[in-house]
Amino acid sequence: MHAVNHGYNSAAHEQHEQVSTKQALIVDDELSNRIILKSFLKKIGYSVIQAENGAQALDLFCSEQPDMIFMDVMMPVMDGHEAVRRIRGIETTKFVPIIFLTARTDESVLSHCIEVGGDDFLTKPFSHTVLKAKVLSMERISRLHEKLGSLYAQMKKDEEMAEGVFSGAVIAGNVAMEHVRTLLQPAALFSGDVLLSAYGPSGDLNIMLGDFTGHGLAAAIGALPVSEAFRAMTHKGFSPQQILSGINRKLHGLLPTGMFFAVQFVSLSHTLDHVTVCNCGMPDVLLIDGENGEIKHRFVSNNLPLSIVSDTSYEETIQPYPVKQGDRVLLVSDGVLEARNPAKEYFGQARLDATIQNSTSPFRLIEEITDSLRNFCGDAPQDDDISLAEMPCEQIVLADWACLPPTQSKHTRHHFEEQNRPDEAIEFSIRLAGAHLRKSDPIPPIINQLQEMLGLQNQRRLLYTILTELYVNALDHGVLGLSSSLKQSPEGFTRYFSEREARLGNLDEGAIKIIINAQPTASGGSMIIEMEDSGPGFDYNSRLPGELPPDTQFSGRGIKLVSELCDSIEYEATGNRVKAAFSWTND
Repeated sequence: MHAVNHGYNSAAHEQHEQVSTKQALIVDDELSNRIILKSFLKKIGYSVIQAENGAQALDLFCSEQPDMIFMDVMMPVMDGHEAVRRIRGIETTKFVPIIFLTARTDESVLSHCIEVGGDDFLTKPFSHTVLKAKVLSMERISRLHEKLGSLYAQMKKDEEMAEGVFSGAVIAGNVAMEHVRTLLQPAALFSGDVLLSAYGPSGDLNIMLGDFTGHGLAAAIGALPVSEAFRAMTHKGFSPQQILSGINRKLHGLLPTGMFFAVQFVSLSHTLDHVTVCNCGMPDVLLIDGENGEIKHRFVSNNLPLSIVSDTSYEETIQPYPVKQGDRVLLVSDGVLEARNPAKEYFGQARLDATIQNSTSPFRLIEEITDSLRNFCGDAPQDDDISLAEMPCEQIVLADWACLPPTQSKHTRHHFEEQNRPDEAIEFSIRLAGAHLRKSDPIPPIINQLQEMLGLQNQRRLLYTILTELYVNALDHGVLGLSSSLKQSPEGFTRYFSEREARLGNLDEGAIKIIINAQPTASGGSMIIEMEDSGPGFDYNSRLPGELPPDTQFSGRGIKLVSELCDSIEYEATGNRVKAAFSWTND
């Protein structure tokens, strides 16, 4: 767009006619008015097209795409107000300023000119000086619109590139999503909601639905460090409360003041007998009965969103709960409950509950909630990100190794002993006592150390399962003195974990010692794991090596599983000391 020429001699006039790239549309039923205005506009570099009424103006606007429009108000066939209203209804990426020309001076008429889509107005008769000033002003606004459009297009391009990186770094790492039904509907290209899933070493499935403050790119930035911490800590076998604590510390040092991360965290045990849930500032997590479709339990929020405070314990807010195969867990973001219809009413918890209760098929719940939201909201704009995830408590969502067969390594043990390499043997021990038993989980660092020293990538999950089961037995039954008989019913299951947390919270004595001897060989290796607790022990003879009794739906599986995975397992003394032998090949 060339600069405006402030001179009006004939030579400059001819130059403007030759190089003019700007076009103005004059709409007026009076020929004399069009002639006067055309003469002035040509002097400042515009070519001119003319219309006698609003209907002609509409046709010319569509065919010629002028750069500026001068519109009379009172005209036959179609007046200026209606013409401008229709012009503004035509979708175009180009900003075209419209200046109304009117002999009326009352405020209601002038105000209506702006309401229908006009950008400015001039009252007749008008001064050429004022007209020139308004044209220059509209040109400046047009240039700003053009620059804004260019910046917006570049921003969209950058966002699309970033979205590709975001999808690869955050979403692509998820597991089991072909079996977890979801609705992910962002309010912008980037969602402030983030859905993550990962398998732990024992085959447990962790799913986390989080909601950053706001939506769009600024909200989505935090998803990158969250996904890294979530997956790394899950893969290493850290507990849900440890994972949440780690993410909280990371975000507290990263996010600006006023930005936080609300979370629903669900861990489905590889035994398919319970879930562990933590809700930090989100709507209720719902457990739906697989038999009748009823809501059988609500996991309400009982902790602050992450990043608000630097050091938060999630031990007391973790909620274990028994499940049966076929049950489903529904994770819901606040964008679902706060979705509004044109009357500004919220969708709310009651409508969500009613949709669940009236569901006709367990396989269509997400679709039915989606339809209910769509029918309720109508054409109202979406204010927030909407996210739903329905996790079935079924074997299909667990990792392939979650149901481990008995180990086949017993017959190779003698072969390993013949090829021992004493100079490569590894032995280390760790002892935790008192408050450290409450604060620390030694299994993930032990596994990491063994993997670093022995390179046991293929055996990582087996070792994690063995060590975890032995340690949990030592802590729960040995140090804390809990009885698995509590877990014979869903109510007792909940009481068991409540009592466990209460006893851990008051624990100031007791100890567990772990000793590991590993002997690499040419084709694999063998390992002796010893674990001793300070408790009175337990009746291991009734649990080894036979089948589980029929009333042990919620307990007793750990020892049987360890005995299947190890070459041998021996309890000593009163059962407070155990020795497990494990061997592996390098295949």
